[in-house]
Amino acid sequence: MTRIVAMTGATGFVGAETLDQLAEAGFEIRALVRRAQNERAHVTWVPGSLNDPAALDTLIAGADIVLHIAGVVNAPNRAGFEAGNGAGTANVIAAMKRASLTRLIHVSSYAARQPELSDYCGSKHLAEEHVRASGLDWTMVRPPAVYGPRDTEFREVLRVARHGLLPVPSVGRASLIHVRDLARVLVALCGGAGDQHVGALWEVDDGAPDGLSHKELAAAIGRALGRRIIALPVPQAALMTIARADRLVRGSRAKLTPDRVRYMCYPDWVVDPAKRPPADFWAPQISYDEGLAEIAASFKRG
Repeated sequence: MTRIVAMTGATGFVGAETLDQLAEAGFEIRALVRRAQNERAHVTWVPGSLNDPAALDTLIAGADIVLHIAGVVNAPNRAGFEAGNGAGTANVIAAMKRASLTRLIHVSSYAARQPELSDYCGSKHLAEEHVRASGLDWTMVRPPAVYGPRDTEFREVLRVARHGLLPVPSVGRASLIHVRDLARVLVALCGGAGDQHVGALWEVDDGAPDGLSHKELAAAIGRALGRRIIALPVPQAALMTIARADRLVRGSRAKLTPDRVRYMCYPDWVVDPAKRPPADFWAPQISYDEGLAEIAASFKRG
């Protein structure tokens, strides 16, 4: 029997790829959206938002599983993060309970490991706490930095790096994952085999044992672009000054915020190997060299 997946965040970077893979795999999808979308096979668009109980009820009614991807990665203050990540998740859980639906796949972040580090980290941890306390049949997936052809963040990095110099935090290592690999594990969890992993908390990555240092990432980007890239370490204090200047110039549209600087400068965003999914259920297929080459080729084409 075809499973019906109720999905949040379907028009975002991760959600759009996951939606494509779900449709290709034969699922029927109900997707919560803020703006009107073009009709497409296997997808029912449900207008509304995470703070709209009636829309969430429509989204979830009759579904077999909820895939909660939507979240806030940039906000002007703690309240903005907690509204999008904490309260938004709590609202999804409440709607599931009203519908007597128990199966939830929640997309979190490595950030939830360090709730005191930044407002973003705290809000992702809060969302996980809501899931743990829900009494639902949940599985949580924490991705690291996610990249891919549709990603605007990594295109900005390439735009800077193409000149041969890439400013980076002074210390730290991080794991990566290509968006197609992340979508594959989420789609697998939506299938019947995923039901065997209720209560699991997984951290996913591209399989690089110790992630990448910022210098190694700069070198990998250089290989993708076909030129030498020099990593320029920038102290956290200097990044904070730049972030405050960005806030003065662009206000709420600022991309580099003090909150993001605290996140970026944390020294260890590397996968916990003990939390990787079982290899017989899912394993990454795209190395960072392969994935970065793909987005570099897209970047060069414009």
